[in-house]
Amino acid sequence: MLEQNIVEKSAVELRRLIGSKEISPVELLDACIGRIEALNPHINAVTATCFERARREAADAEAAVLAGRRLGLLHGLPIGIKDLEETEGLLTTYGSPIYRHNIPDKDNALVARLRAAGAIVAGKTNVPEMGAGANTRNAVWGATGNPFNPLLNAGGSSGGSAAALAVDMLPLCSGSDTGGSLRIPAAKCGVVGFRPSPGVVPSERKLLGWTPISVVGPMGRTMADVLLQLRASAGMHAADPLSYPIVADAFSAPEDIDLSELRIGYTEDFGICEVDDDIRKVFRSKIEALRPHVKECSPVRFDLGDAHRCFDVIRAESFVAGLDAAYKHDPASLGPNTRANYELGAAMTLADCAWAQAEQTRLFRRFQALFTDYDLILSPTTPVSPFPWSDLFLKQVNGIALENYYRWLSLTYVVTLATNPALSMPCGSDHKHMPFGLQLIGTFRADAHLLACASAFERLFDSRPELRRPRPDLEALKATDAGLTAIVTHPPRSQGDPETDDPAPASRPAV
Repeated sequence: MLEQNIVEKSAVELRRLIGSKEISPVELLDACIGRIEALNPHINAVTATCFERARREAADAEAAVLAGRRLGLLHGLPIGIKDLEETEGLLTTYGSPIYRHNIPDKDNALVARLRAAGAIVAGKTNVPEMGAGANTRNAVWGATGNPFNPLLNAGGSSGGSAAALAVDMLPLCSGSDTGGSLRIPAAKCGVVGFRPSPGVVPSERKLLGWTPISVVGPMGRTMADVLLQLRASAGMHAADPLSYPIVADAFSAPEDIDLSELRIGYTEDFGICEVDDDIRKVFRSKIEALRPHVKECSPVRFDLGDAHRCFDVIRAESFVAGLDAAYKHDPASLGPNTRANYELGAAMTLADCAWAQAEQTRLFRRFQALFTDYDLILSPTTPVSPFPWSDLFLKQVNGIALENYYRWLSLTYVVTLATNPALSMPCGSDHKHMPFGLQLIGTFRADAHLLACASAFERLFDSRPELRRPRPDLEALKATDAGLTAIVTHPPRSQGDPETDDPAPASRPAV
């Protein structure tokens, strides 16, 4: 008989149990669907679903196991796909009313690769409109609430994925990151979000294929789960000009890191980011807890130039490329954050773009020089504890007004500009008893080493109650009604069975 907590097992363990015939992919999928139906109304993490198709695929996966056929890395594992990635036959809205009826006729490169490894797509996970901002809410599906308190935000733009993982709806979820969209929701929800170096995991959907600031990557509840998804998705693809061949076993067996040999640099704010005073205190306490376990742990000084303006320009280029047609057709069709992105970029000049590219290069070179003295650099992932999702964005820190709606993401976007691999991993709780995310930044293109270091830290954290990954109270969650679909203006046509013309009822937009 299946254990009641089967969905709480790691993806790695579930894959092992499937391969050894101890559990069936059908049983696992049904357990995940049961968890989604029980908890999704309270956090609104999963949007469009394709359960009937997934059940057929799970039955096929079970047959393959019983027949002794060769199984993929993710064989039989249900997965949630971020609603910025095109999925064949499954509603893909990008969180925008413009695309509320968009059902792609093929998977994009990432999704196709995950399916080829045996993953079973169960549904899409919620995003901000067009992925703009770090508060997952939109006019199509509503808001995603934090699993630890659904009145608060889950981060973004991979907020639906992070929230779904935190309550064990699915063993794996995909994500993407420009200014922190993998790392921030991971921090807010108490899971792991890994931003790989540009080109490690191919991205087909970015229109500016040569920009290194936008990447796709894995999310998981453990480092081993992140590594499993990474192994299934990494490698060169003709759709991404920055992708390159990955050695077959590059992420299969992380090196055994001795923490006592690591030289750690740390920063509260990179010298230019606004950080809440209480978060600074929490971060200092985490550093003090780590200090006895490493060789060196010392503060780092940064010279990041005008990183804020640099990110403004480079980020705006991508938004102008992606939104030009929609804006010119009807500016009112875009939400306030998305429209602001376009208008900011459209007002820029060629001189602005040239300056930003040169400034990023200068920043990159100074940033890499720091790793002469350090193996890793640590920082907080976010500058504040989660705030209410009803606030579209964070307006101030310590009473200091922020310049725009995404300036509060600067702890992560300054690292984006440097292009180093980075991840956020849970490190106990903050002063408000919410998950605290620790950002780990690796050396240039040393993704495998960063992941190995993070795995070693995870083992340490698991042994310390004050550093261990926090878990949400599911019974308390079920008792909360956060009104997460209250901002939906027009319920979308929900995706039912992709092989029929009979959609699911539109009155249930969150599932």
